[in-house]
Amino acid sequence: MYLMYYYPYYFDPTYILVIIGVILSLLASGKVKTTFSKYSKVLSRSGLTGAQTAERILRNAGIYDVHIERISGDLNDHYDPRSKTLRLSDSVYNKTSVAAIGVAAHECGHAIQHDHGYIPLKLRGAIVPVANFGATMSWPIILIGLFLGGSQTLITFGIILFSASVAFQIITLPVELNASKRAVRILDDTGILAESEIKGTKKVLTAAALTYVAGAAASILQLLRLVLLFGGRRRDD
Repeated sequence: MYLMYYYPYYFDPTYILVIIGVILSLLASGKVKTTFSKYSKVLSRSGLTGAQTAERILRNAGIYDVHIERISGDLNDHYDPRSKTLRLSDSVYNKTSVAAIGVAAHECGHAIQHDHGYIPLKLRGAIVPVANFGATMSWPIILIGLFLGGSQTLITFGIILFSASVAFQIITLPVELNASKRAVRILDDTGILAESEIKGTKKVLTAAALTYVAGAAASILQLLRLVLLFGGRRRDD
């Protein structure tokens, strides 16, 4: 019998792990939104928009095959290595703020990683299909295992699949941190931002990094919960 069945009145103390993960994610999300909003009001002395910043950085890096395009929304900026497209959101593309320039530079950091063959980025890209499948199918497979009389084989397989999505989150951390480090260095070296402006950009990128840290922590806590609930079976005598 599974350990979870011993909890009185169906109270599951492992939900505490889920709650901790949710709180961490909410705090990180709130932090990045407030920090980005604050420095979105600080206009850069260069007057460059996010798109112009991205174009300048890519050209200086000798990258001419990356397309820059605008997408609707806020804080959904990203670089797509498959199509070599750098997508900047409404709050970044045509904006001249310190926050917008920092985000644009960060995404350029990913493009430069791709151009240089950065190993963690390659590794992350390689496990994307497995991670997506694991995130989608892990719980259905675990539930099927329970409905089939507690098939430990299916349950374990589901946990392994979920582990793939956790691995993706963990590998994402060095990729994002490295992109931010590259962005700050480039903005400083090229003089796109003044020293006082770079401090604001660092705060924006640090806040953004916290969302990935929180996401990884939440995933690890969820995996721990799965292991505690279903990692071993105990049957009644």
